[in-house]
Amino acid sequence: MNGPVLVTGAPGNVGTPLVAELLALGAPVRVAAWDVDVAHRAFGDTVDVIPFDFTRPETFGAAFSGVERMFLLRPPQIADVDGVIVPALEAAQTAGVRHVAFLSIQGAERNRIVPHRKIEDRLRASGLAWTFVRAAYFMQNLSTTHAPEIREIDEIWVPAGRRSRTAHVDARDVAAIAARALTEDGHEGRAYTPTGPAALTYDEIAAMLTDEVGRPIRYADPNLVAYWRRMRRRGMPRAMVGVTLGIYMAARFGLAAGLTEDVERITGRAPIPMRQFIHDTREAWTPAARGA
Repeated sequence: MNGPVLVTGAPGNVGTPLVAELLALGAPVRVAAWDVDVAHRAFGDTVDVIPFDFTRPETFGAAFSGVERMFLLRPPQIADVDGVIVPALEAAQTAGVRHVAFLSIQGAERNRIVPHRKIEDRLRASGLAWTFVRAAYFMQNLSTTHAPEIREIDEIWVPAGRRSRTAHVDARDVAAIAARALTEDGHEGRAYTPTGPAALTYDEIAAMLTDEVGRPIRYADPNLVAYWRRMRRRGMPRAMVGVTLGIYMAARFGLAAGLTEDVERITGRAPIPMRQFIHDTREAWTPAARGA
């Protein structure tokens, strides 16, 4: 492999552990960062940091120069695949990028609502080598997007339905698969679906949180309209609310419960279980984290 591996979406839930995995595997890394100051604080001088913005084509040249393999993460606020993401991919291909590992979502091949499906289709037609990492729902969404409700009102506020089960995955496991796809041969043209070891209901997750933080946490089971209204009041962009609703609808219809052995098969270790994740990130839900 020649040149650095380009990582978009770093620092972040997947980008940060991905950089660590790539460095541990001996790969040089270039971080394409929207905020270079934040990236420099996160990674110091361990990686090359380049300003990059999918909506600013003038940033493409320096980011893609000398790169053959890249990790693609769609910014959550960008829903215009053909107008924003595809031009960046075309510029990458022109610059010499040959292989793209794309962070997709579980069930994207069956879900035409989410933009991940369109990106997959465009990559298939591009002539680029590709690997799809169709991650199950991130455990880290509980410690980031949904942490305020857990901290402040002791509720998990997601419209997945009380009976549905979701095969959550730790972003650290997703990063481990992406790193290997970008540094080893044989992953081109393959789609992986990393999941945790168990498909859980949100009532079961609430019970685990209760055990860890020492106070009752409940699953609120909001309807779709209530979820939309609260996320919009919190300032979540419409496009992002729409995408998350599409993901939760898949869970409500029983499409998010499938388990795979991809984490262990690709990385050689068992996936991180939900209870371990909750223990590792318990500070996200403690009263001391309020206002964070």
